[in-house]
Amino acid sequence: MADDPYKILGVAKDATPEQIRAAYRKLAKKHHPDLNPGNKAAEEAFKSASAANELLSDSEKRARYDRGEIDASGAERAPQGFRQGPGGAGAGGFGGGNFEDIFASMFEQRGRPAGPARGQDARYALTADFLEAVNGTTKRLTLPDGQTLDVKIPHGTTDGDVLRLRGRGQPGRNGGPAGDALIEITVAPHKFFRREGQNIRMDLPISLREAVLGGKITLPTPAGPVALSIKPHSDTGTEMRLRGRGVPAHSHHHAGDLLVKLRVTIGPADAALEDFLKTWEQPDFDPRAGMTV
Repeated sequence: MADDPYKILGVAKDATPEQIRAAYRKLAKKHHPDLNPGNKAAEEAFKSASAANELLSDSEKRARYDRGEIDASGAERAPQGFRQGPGGAGAGGFGGGNFEDIFASMFEQRGRPAGPARGQDARYALTADFLEAVNGTTKRLTLPDGQTLDVKIPHGTTDGDVLRLRGRGQPGRNGGPAGDALIEITVAPHKFFRREGQNIRMDLPISLREAVLGGKITLPTPAGPVALSIKPHSDTGTEMRLRGRGVPAHSHHHAGDLLVKLRVTIGPADAALEDFLKTWEQPDFDPRAGMTV
């Protein structure tokens, strides 16, 4: 029998769907096979968390589990009061009553033919790099049973988006359609890009020479490098806007912009610069003007 799904996810019996979802996301990120290649323990932990999430995220299954009708694997449990007696299967549990009559009555409703039923949705978690989410890509998702799904991540995908793959969930019953695969996307942070809606921000280090004299540099952007002109007498905090270089247009959204904030970086000072600064005073400039309390 599978372990208690509440214990696997580390949530209370009265946990909300949001708490269950958050607990599963945390475990899925930690134990995902793609992040732990060859780690059997992590693979088993990922499978257990996925199975627990599948049961507890389904309100009907969760209610049946809480009532003791199914176990953690989803298998039917024997009715309460049933036990193996010395007079035959189930005799001791019903005080010697007629076994066939009792069970015929108990399962009368279950014995009727059931119509087609749609399969349950399956929920998974997938991590995408920042640029993969911005520009779009296709990633392979490894399922708990070892199978894989190729997931198309549209450009402009944001952290927490849920992608739906029709018919890739649990199979239907009695000829019913299969459920869907619901894949929640986590977007990993980038080392210098930051997303704000459709816009992307970045800090750009420039040298003292570039700040004073200006010049052309090569700037990395989500869509590839571009040439950027730095105006003379630029300073830290100066912001430049590259229109259309943010998140590409998608759905009903226009393309965003890339907002570049300059950051003057002195770097190693050589003897010539030190000698110059010893004899040079910048007229009428106090960098700490206004810093009074």
